[in-house]
Amino acid sequence: MNFLDTLWLIPVFPLLGAALMMLLGRHQFLDPQIENGSVGHHHHHDRGHDQDLRPRQGSRWLIGPLCSGFVLLSFVWSLGAVFAGRTEQVLFTWVAGLPFPAFDGRIVTLTADWGYLLDPLSAVMILMVTGIGFLIHIYSIAYMAHDGGLYRYFGCLNLFVFFMLVLVMANNYLLLFVGWEGVGLASYLLIGFYFKRKPASDAAIKAFLMNRIGDAGYLMALFFLFGIFGTVRFTEMQASAHPLLPWATLLLLAAAVGKSAQIPLFTWLPDAMEGPTPVSALMHAATMVTAGVYLIVRAEPFFRLTPEVGSLTAAIGAATAVIAASIALVQHDIKKVLAYSTVSQLGLMFMALGVGAYWAALFHVVTHAFFKAQLFLGAGSVIHALDGEQDLRFMGGLRHRMPQTFRTMFIGTLALAGWPGLAGFFSKDSILTSAWAASPVLFWAGLFTALLTAFYMGRLLFLTFFGAYRGDQHIHESPKRMTVPLWVLSIGSISAGWFATPFAGWLGATPEPHSWTIMVASAVVAIAGLGLAYHFYLNRPGTADRWEEGVAPVARLLRARWYFDDLYEMVFVRGLARQGGDWLSAWDRRVVDGGVNGAGWLARKVGDISKWSDTWIVDGAVNLTAISVKLSSFPVRYLQTGLAQSYVFLIVLSLAAMAGWYLLRSA
Repeated sequence: MNFLDTLWLIPVFPLLGAALMMLLGRHQFLDPQIENGSVGHHHHHDRGHDQDLRPRQGSRWLIGPLCSGFVLLSFVWSLGAVFAGRTEQVLFTWVAGLPFPAFDGRIVTLTADWGYLLDPLSAVMILMVTGIGFLIHIYSIAYMAHDGGLYRYFGCLNLFVFFMLVLVMANNYLLLFVGWEGVGLASYLLIGFYFKRKPASDAAIKAFLMNRIGDAGYLMALFFLFGIFGTVRFTEMQASAHPLLPWATLLLLAAAVGKSAQIPLFTWLPDAMEGPTPVSALMHAATMVTAGVYLIVRAEPFFRLTPEVGSLTAAIGAATAVIAASIALVQHDIKKVLAYSTVSQLGLMFMALGVGAYWAALFHVVTHAFFKAQLFLGAGSVIHALDGEQDLRFMGGLRHRMPQTFRTMFIGTLALAGWPGLAGFFSKDSILTSAWAASPVLFWAGLFTALLTAFYMGRLLFLTFFGAYRGDQHIHESPKRMTVPLWVLSIGSISAGWFATPFAGWLGATPEPHSWTIMVASAVVAIAGLGLAYHFYLNRPGTADRWEEGVAPVARLLRARWYFDDLYEMVFVRGLARQGGDWLSAWDRRVVDGGVNGAGWLARKVGDISKWSDTWIVDGAVNLTAISVKLSSFPVRYLQTGLAQSYVFLIVLSLAAMAGWYLLRSA
């Protein structure tokens, strides 16, 4: 079988699963009765308490495996295609002859194919999306076993995988935008899966709206690029200096900042943890949020020609990495710690992109996908065991009761912290090496981020699995359908880092020579961060609280998440939405309603004038005519009586008058 000729099947498989669930799932897989509340008996934080339809007997075990099978087929096809080589496959033209004004005044026609490009960059992404996506689907079968709406959950999950594959396989910027918008839609549906819980629906709306800001940047960048190059196809764009290219690149950066949750558009990602935990693992650790990184790597020629935009990218990344890591230090929700960690690690990737280390950023995308998906799924396993408890303060002592979850999360924690020899160590070292070559400031920001990362991950591990258990739920280890994916991801968390050099070669990149000094510094920082966490939270448990009291203003700043949400609430919600609403209301009352009311008053006045005119002029003229006729007929009316004697009298009188007149004339 020639996998390259059937490249189009890779996204089609999950699309079939999504279509099957969305079109037939409600009728084929569900009983007609409505359940009151969630089907599940636990997960009061992670679960929703919405009414949903109950799957038919047996179909609960059909929906998950069916949708998982579609993603597995997609993964198998991806493997076959990647090993078969590179190709570009055009299926059909979906935009043809659309007139478009170019920047030189010409009218050019926009033509875009529905086509897929398989090159090393897209190969990395499709293997990651389908491989990790399959493991998360398998995990979800057990994790979501007690929830209603499974057809909706797995249908949206398949739909997300489809759009993500379209995004990373597209051979042009217009088709990439279809996938870009599609993952935004699918993420909205999945974040708001428990749509009857207000925090979940609010988080879905927030994610959707904040991503629209970046999407607007993407659309404008698309217009700029087509206006400059006359095409939207990657392989037809010959990157060259152009006065408008910096603007196009800057807008692409804005799009990436929105999708990859960088400052100032990062506040939606932690709130997105309101969705089911497997959704957090798939979208907000392994795939969707890395779409911004993918976009910049895809647009690498443009960023290389605009170094000033690259410097801005690095600055945004460094600031995001440090700020998000500092916020993670004080979070109590286990998923929020991992969410801010994701934002921080994405900041490191942006820092690498900004200094031109595109391969290092992509390498960290891959290693991060393994251990962050593993950590999210591990957190889900803990939440599953603790009846929905997500607060670290009510955990502790779980390592003996949940040994499989503990061991895998221990590996993931070390990998994310950058423990020597594990995946995160090598990818982080690549970023730090590239940063040192570009700017010592960026290097120290990255190293400080690494220290904070090791500390907050040590805090999470020790508060969850060590010490005495502080909760009151019955604890049980998760089933194998949840722990086996954790172990598979652990293999990647351990081994993925050893392929740095062949990975760079495959992408056609030349990595910076490794510096033993930087490697040692990176290792020392990782060990120091974990050691500090051990001292603060395990060896001397009260130390952290005393330190927080000692630096109360800093602690308040971090707990308030640097006041970003408060600022946005004040400026955009209360300021723009409410004050703007008040202004619009006043405008409506005074201008719009004033115009309408003024028109009504004017109409009434015109009516009054018309009535006066009708009464005194039109009716007056008619009445005057009638009176004139009446007056002029007055003598005649009295002569026309209809009595014969009157007529005889008038005749005699007339004859007498005529005779008298004649006699007078004769005399």
